This record gives sequence, structure tokens and C-alpha cells, in this order.
Amino acid sequence: NYSEKRLRSVHKALAERGVPLACNQVQYSLLHRTPEDNGVKAACDELGVKILAYSPLAQGVLTGKYSKDNLPSGPRANIFRDRVDEVEPLLAALSDIGAANGGKTAGQVALNW
Repeated sequence: NYSEKRLRSVHKALAERGVPLACNQVQYSLLHRTPEDNGVKAACDELGVKILAYSPLAQGVLTGKYSKDNLPSGPRANIFRDRVDEVEPLLAALSDIGAANGGKTAGQVALNW
């Protein structure tokens, strides 16, 4: 879970010892695309380091399981409640793409992205 600066530092330190850095685990999904903006994805691409996304379904939100009327339990409810209007068009698009491609679910399309 390295920032761009830390990623470069660890990659260099490992390379000096002949050990490749295989992956960097970061939060990354259609709803959390920060690695594209903060330089992490670009650095990973440049250095040949794979990104291992954690929470690729945004804590279940991208599965289509939740809605305004069916919020997730616990702290996720507060996070989702603030973004439900933003997420609904994305979920509709994911569902449409899935339907047009063999009946895949919104979650399957989000993971394939």
C-alpha cells in the first residue's frame, strides 16, 4: 500500500538487492480511482509493478445490492448515503453493459473493468 514516492523508494531498494517488486496493493475501483490521479498507477506502469486492487467492488456498492431504500449496514451506510445519487447512473450502466454481454452482473462488469 505504497504512495508513489514510497513505491519508487521500495522498488529501488529491492532492485539493488536483485529482488523485483511484484505488486502494490491499493484501494482502486470505479468509485475510487485515486491511483490514477496521485501518480501511483503511472509509477506502477513505468516500473512494471502490478496493482492489486483492494475493495474493487467499493465495499459491495458496485454489486448493485444497495440502493436509497436498502443501504448497507454499519459505517458503509454513511459513505454510500452521501454518494447514492452519483452511484445509481453508474450501476445502471454496469447493468446495461452486463445484460448486453451475456447476462453478466454489475459486479462482474465492475471487476472486469
